[in-house]
Amino acid sequence: MSEPEKSAPANWERGVLEKLALSAIQEQRRSRHWSILFKTLGFLYLFIILFLAAGWFGSDGVSIKEHTALVDLQGEIASDKASADSVIASLQSAFDDKKTKGVILRINSPGGSPVQAGQIHDEIKRLRGLHPDIPLYVVVDDICASGGYYVAVGADKIFVDKASIVGSIGVLMDGFGFTQTMQKLGVERRLLTAGENKGFLDPFSPVDPKQEAYAKQMLEEIHGQFISVVREGRGKRLKETPEMFSGLVWSGEKSIQLGLADGLGNVESVARDVIKAKDIVDFTQHEGLAERLAGRLGASMAKALTPFEKAGVTLR
Repeated sequence: MSEPEKSAPANWERGVLEKLALSAIQEQRRSRHWSILFKTLGFLYLFIILFLAAGWFGSDGVSIKEHTALVDLQGEIASDKASADSVIASLQSAFDDKKTKGVILRINSPGGSPVQAGQIHDEIKRLRGLHPDIPLYVVVDDICASGGYYVAVGADKIFVDKASIVGSIGVLMDGFGFTQTMQKLGVERRLLTAGENKGFLDPFSPVDPKQEAYAKQMLEEIHGQFISVVREGRGKRLKETPEMFSGLVWSGEKSIQLGLADGLGNVESVARDVIKAKDIVDFTQHEGLAERLAGRLGASMAKALTPFEKAGVTLR
């Protein structure tokens, strides 16, 4: 057999092997591409779920038909908790929606900052003036006390559960005194101030009667503002008693009798029977992931400033 005839089978086998190897490589490439695609889609899906759960996109409150707009005020009213900024922004979005037939502000709060509560109350009055055809009702869950009630009296009506806690129309300033403990431990307080009252009600110093009297006067002034807001908001519905502005609280059922609330109801019943729009759209702005990260960054920066406080130098 000639040499070319001997090499022909070898070339044929080599060609088959090359085709098989090339096919295997192409198959591996296709598998790798599909794997990358599925992994990418999987990560994208998890990414979207994470950010939706974290509240990154917030609530647009979009509806194509008439609805009841819901805004939640939950917890302590404070700049870093249930803040005026977040509640006001939520209310503005609710009133601005062209399909909003009525707004429900659901409150479950023991109170908090009189400043934050006052800002929310004032904005409620402004929005009601701008949108006279859109009523705003407060629905109380467990508790609507102190600053929470300050906010509530700005509404057209207040609805409660018979077991809700309502009231606490009063103001307080609390703290601690450590002077006797320091004496027992042999600790000497060294407080240097520029300004006679710069160490106002310092917890490590004996109570100054003049400063105490001044604090009580200031609390009475704020209490008077609270009483005026309640009287203005409730009007003739209010059945005043000697205890009404003493800081006491009442059950929801008793609060109706006193004119502090208007009737029994929850979010669903008020939307269905009072506003006549049973579809409820939540306009509450929830803190997103970006805000949470910013808050943590702010806390970290605050910790970095701790040495200044330890040295006794503070900026207030």
